This record gives sequence, structure tokens and C-alpha cells, in this order.
Amino acid sequence: MKGIGNIQKMMKQAKEMQERLQREMAEMKIEGSSGGGMVTVVLDGTKSLISLTISPEVVDKDDTEMLQDLIVAAFNDASTKVDEALSEKMGAFGAGLKIPGLF
Repeated sequence: MKGIGNIQKMMKQAKEMQERLQREMAEMKIEGSSGGGMVTVVLDGTKSLISLTISPEVVDKDDTEMLQDLIVAAFNDASTKVDEALSEKMGAFGAGLKIPGLF
């Protein structure tokens, strides 16, 4: 029965780590930009858009496609940075969870 106690302890640890990671993801603020900073977006750790900033000089009613491309590029930049930040955090969490045979 000692093995069951260890499994329960590991499951509790994993649940606590998951809850902590979810809190940290919600608190993250990751910025991405394009056009030399003319368009900037901020995402949280779940890739929800928190803010969007557009410089007035990039707004041209005759060229909305360029603005759309800049927004997409800024979002993708931030999204990549979120993925990188989460990979780092997941590595740290995995190191804290001692599962026999895995770490």
C-alpha cells in the first residue's frame, strides 16, 4: 500500500503544479511587435489579446491590407514568445516533479 500513497502524493503535487502554472499563465504579459514597433500587441499566457497599439502613421484608409498584415505579424511574434516562455516554465515544473523512471 506504500506505493499507492506515493502515487497519491505525486498526483497531488502534479495538481498543485498545474494550478500554479495556470495562475502564472493568466498573469503573464508578453509583448510582440511589427513594423519597427508601429504595431504592438500584448498577450497573456493563454494567448488572449490584452492590448493592441497602432501608431497613427501606419493607418492609411487606402492600404488596410498593410495594417492587417502588421497586426497579424505582431500577434504571431507575441504568440511565439508566449510559447517560448511556457516551454521554459514547463521545463522548470518538470524538474520539480520527481517521477521515478522519467526524471
